[in-house]
Amino acid sequence: MLGPASSSSVPPSNHKNKAVAALVAGFVLLVALAGLQNSPTSSPVPATVPQIDPTMMPLVTGEEPIQELFVRAGCTVCHQIPGIAGANGKVGPPLWLGKTGLSRLADPQYRGQAQTVREYIVESIVSPGTYVVPGFPPDTMPVWYGRKLSAGALNKIAVYLEQATGE
Repeated sequence: MLGPASSSSVPPSNHKNKAVAALVAGFVLLVALAGLQNSPTSSPVPATVPQIDPTMMPLVTGEEPIQELFVRAGCTVCHQIPGIAGANGKVGPPLWLGKTGLSRLADPQYRGQAQTVREYIVESIVSPGTYVVPGFPPDTMPVWYGRKLSAGALNKIAVYLEQATGE
């Protein structure tokens, strides 16, 4: 007994192969179109995340009263500063340099150029990585920080801290 006659002269396995080939071709086309849609336009995305520009952040001029100078400059956030209300920071070392300045200059780990406590204070602000006080993390104070203070502010800070003893 013979089965029903096939309406097509193509064997069933060839129909399956053609269907798979059509699906693969459609998928490849879809992926290619999606890739074109995600291609960069005339304004490419920057390769790095923009950083905060320190020139946008004015700090102090040196004409402020000493309390306001330390607060506005942000010193009180990281440091303990005798005589300055709210200066209870723990990230950076205490700033009673009238007591500790000479020992920091004498530390064998100190590699800076300062000869006096006042010079050490200015150097520590302008070039904070020159000497990191033992027990405190390196690279915490921004390297641009000293450039955001006027010469008057730097001098006023140095004069104050040079006399600060923490008592």
